[in-house]
Amino acid sequence: MNAQSPPEIKRRYESVLERLDAACSAAGRPRKGVKLVAVSKQCPAQAVSVIAAAGQVDFGESYVQEAVKKREELSGDPACENIRWHMIGHVQSRKVADVAGAYALLHTLDSRKLAAALERRLTALGARQAVLLQINIADEPQKSGAAPGDLLVLTDYIMNECPHLELGGLMCLPPVFDAGEAARPHFARLYALRESLRSRLNLALPELSMGMSGDFAAAVAEGATLVRIGTDIFGERQSKH
Repeated sequence: MNAQSPPEIKRRYESVLERLDAACSAAGRPRKGVKLVAVSKQCPAQAVSVIAAAGQVDFGESYVQEAVKKREELSGDPACENIRWHMIGHVQSRKVADVAGAYALLHTLDSRKLAAALERRLTALGARQAVLLQINIADEPQKSGAAPGDLLVLTDYIMNECPHLELGGLMCLPPVFDAGEAARPHFARLYALRESLRSRLNLALPELSMGMSGDFAAAVAEGATLVRIGTDIFGERQSKH
């Protein structure tokens, strides 16, 4: 990522908070109903510490090994004692040992295979893991996520076969990243899927993880409870090869 000085990171963070306040106000929603997840993937540990010291609690990581290393680096930092880590990237079944029970929330559960692997590991640990189902909202073949048509089957499997998984809601990535209002119909569809699932299964499903730097205002307008914002806080990332 482009190097940002601590004062610049803090300034950008405060600007995002102001814009999130404005988005909630415009949508007629209470600010406490929308949580900011600061996406710290490919950011140095120091950058995390800067905004943790400014009061940010929830941080999202996309790459398991990077997250493990970063958490180790920050383990002795007093500013980071209360961080809630979120896994927001695709998790391969072979990485489950580093994920199960280790995150406040896993946003990207997308298959029975992953659910089963998590359940086996959590059973061995005697632990639980809060999860969201990642939905491939536009049925894009190149993207991870369960197809909308498979949502009921996957949910039934988790509810019946995975007692150590706590299902909290849904997550999506729209077809075009940072598309502003163009992403709004996809956010509306995720909201509708969540409401249908709530009604059919009598589940609370309080969380909708949707919206990033370029489209979070549209996501808030359509009911997001978690917005994942990285670039507008930490600056542009370098391409990961």
